[in-house]
Amino acid sequence: MQFDPLTYKVIGCAMKVHQVLGNGFQEAIYQKCLEIELNKAGIVNQREIYQDIYYDGQIVGTRRADFIIEGRMVVELKATIELLPVHLAQAKNYVVAYDFPIGLLINFGAMKLEHKLIFNPKYKI
Repeated sequence: MQFDPLTYKVIGCAMKVHQVLGNGFQEAIYQKCLEIELNKAGIVNQREIYQDIYYDGQIVGTRRADFIIEGRMVVELKATIELLPVHLAQAKNYVVAYDFPIGLLINFGAMKLEHKLIFNPKYKI
């Protein structure tokens, strides 16, 4: 994958939030703070937007994404001591189900900010 400036900026905003707050807060606090940083950075974002989930071309439900970034990236936040495989699976499912080419899983709960880049196999990135 080539360097993606948008991904780099979003991670930078998350790092700023973690640097200021550290770990130990609820996910909702980090979500609000990240929204502030994204807006300060001029990154178009939508918070807690419901997205349709499709199966075999039919809508089977909806899920709420923590952030949709510039209409092309989903960001899922966690505030847990460590990321577990279930968290990564959830984020991967969102990227595929929402049909975005890329996603980020960001964990504010660890001593050091954790982030995982997620790719939708449907897109050649």
